[in-house]
Amino acid sequence: MRLDFMNRKLFVATVTCLAAVSDLPLQAAEQKPNVILILADDLGYEDLGFQGSDRIKTPHLDRLANMGTRFSDGHVSASVCSPSRAGLMTGRYQQRFGHEGNSPRRPDGMDTREQAIGQAFQSLGYRTAIFGKWHLGSEEKHYPTRRGFDVFWGLREGSRTYWYDEKKTDKPGSDKAIEHNGTQVTFDGHLTDRLGDQTVSFIEDSKDKPFFVYLSFTAPHGPLQSKPEDMEALGTDDHYLGLIYGMDRNIGKVLSALERHQLMDNTIIWFLSGNGGIGPTFSNYPLGGKKGFKFEGGHRVPFLLYWKDHVPAGKTYDRMVSALDIYPTSLVAAGGSLIQPREVDGVDLMPYVTGENDGTPHQRLYWRKLECAAMRDGHWKLIRVDGYGHALYNLKDDIAERKDLAAQQPERVSQLNGLLEAWERDKMEPLWEEVARYTVMRYQYHTQRFKTGEIDPMVSGNAPKRNSGNTNKQ
Repeated sequence: MRLDFMNRKLFVATVTCLAAVSDLPLQAAEQKPNVILILADDLGYEDLGFQGSDRIKTPHLDRLANMGTRFSDGHVSASVCSPSRAGLMTGRYQQRFGHEGNSPRRPDGMDTREQAIGQAFQSLGYRTAIFGKWHLGSEEKHYPTRRGFDVFWGLREGSRTYWYDEKKTDKPGSDKAIEHNGTQVTFDGHLTDRLGDQTVSFIEDSKDKPFFVYLSFTAPHGPLQSKPEDMEALGTDDHYLGLIYGMDRNIGKVLSALERHQLMDNTIIWFLSGNGGIGPTFSNYPLGGKKGFKFEGGHRVPFLLYWKDHVPAGKTYDRMVSALDIYPTSLVAAGGSLIQPREVDGVDLMPYVTGENDGTPHQRLYWRKLECAAMRDGHWKLIRVDGYGHALYNLKDDIAERKDLAAQQPERVSQLNGLLEAWERDKMEPLWEEVARYTVMRYQYHTQRFKTGEIDPMVSGNAPKRNSGNTNKQ
């Protein structure tokens, strides 16, 4: 499969080069799609209209889903923020370069020897920008403008207040402060609105040249500080839902800007969450688990792809895909080649989505963070906790991962664990650890669910039962 994948990339690169010198009109030969990658933060699997929620209105994302393809079995490469973004930005399992723990502090950050997606697009003549959360290192060598982005308007670290706060998140020198290309800036109003506005301005400034935009919202990550107007529009006092509504409203601004400048037909748009939901009222229904853990609710996320006349409209694709695929799919669509010194773990999804290839993009996917690891082999799921053992789930019959089958099927556990260990052989040890209390919490959470199928009350939050992310559809 890898050989076929690489041969296809060589073929695409060759065709692209030949087209440039053919008798086609110059404009047609040089036309490249714009690419916009939109990332939510801590968004529950169910918490969008097109995902089936009856609590939240998301008309703009619902429209995007109707115009594009929804991935019902789409995953990120980690269930927490920073390592998930490291995989997203490189198309490579972050364990290849030791970016396994969360929240790197100075001097830790994403390996500068990795070619990030912005650098790849710059090499193709694209103008590039990131608006919002970076969370891949705070040192100058990790700074977005040194990692492939012409424009950065956002925060270096993982989370901050949604309102300007000069005494806390916006005090001088804070890694959570908003910066514009290295200079700390003030802002008015709600941060989600400003991220939308900055994206629209960039589109308007770049409309005559192909561009790549990474719109990395902090919503609905805590602190839960929604605009009162957004909660009023929903008829709720739930700040989590208000943050989602505000994010959707700003995605609407971006879509309107594309349409206003007649760019919508030639723009690829991705939408997904950086990890699963968490908080007092999130819903990962019908999945089990939540952010930070190896159950599906930690790493299976809402996931969309739009590209007019290239991606089927209104389709749900139900085979396993990964955020690792965004890098290769986008790069090949832009006329680039994936023949690089470092192996890319993602695949080009286009032939699968269009039906040209009737195979499965990923028969297996893997996750590891410190003492916990997991893998999927089709609908079978194995979770390993160091110092405890394994759990086995059949997601075809038990998508909420309530019934551990490890004791009943030891041969399958051995087989899947062998695959997991084989995957680990060429991966690095993590370059930094996390504080001990997180290790204890993960151990308790996983082992409690293995035994009972229920969340450990110590870490379950106060969500209503329907929104706990652990109820299976009947």
